[in-house]
Amino acid sequence: MSENRQEVIVRGDGEGLHHEVFVGSHRLSADEPPHLGGYDRGPNPYDLLLASLGACTAMTVTMYAQRKEWPLQGVTTRLQHSRIHADDCAECETERGKLDSIELNIQLDGPLSDEQRSKLLEIARKCPVHRTLTSEKVIRIGALQESG
Repeated sequence: MSENRQEVIVRGDGEGLHHEVFVGSHRLSADEPPHLGGYDRGPNPYDLLLASLGACTAMTVTMYAQRKEWPLQGVTTRLQHSRIHADDCAECETERGKLDSIELNIQLDGPLSDEQRSKLLEIARKCPVHRTLTSEKVIRIGALQESG
């Protein structure tokens, strides 16, 4: 996968929670469901995050199988996000409070050997979005000048 340096622009009207998302020539919507004050005109931000991780995982697995000329006939990822108590997580370093949990399940279709399936699941953890979510992050927030 190539380094993506394209700017993403998210714009709302300042009244509702619905926002338009522009990524190059692509246009998406983001919103919240009505019980959270939105109009459900698009996926919520966490669903967009899960979609990004699921797509990246599927693409990474597919590219690896293609390079190895393995008989992968399809990849399906299913994801869910939740907040869990740290003391309910045996493998987590955090001991108090709540933390984010993402459940990612991968279905690999095709006549793959057990070894090939195992390797593809290992490769899934190497997708760039997975690495971003599990690495140290720096998010810089700055102000832009008001337009008009």
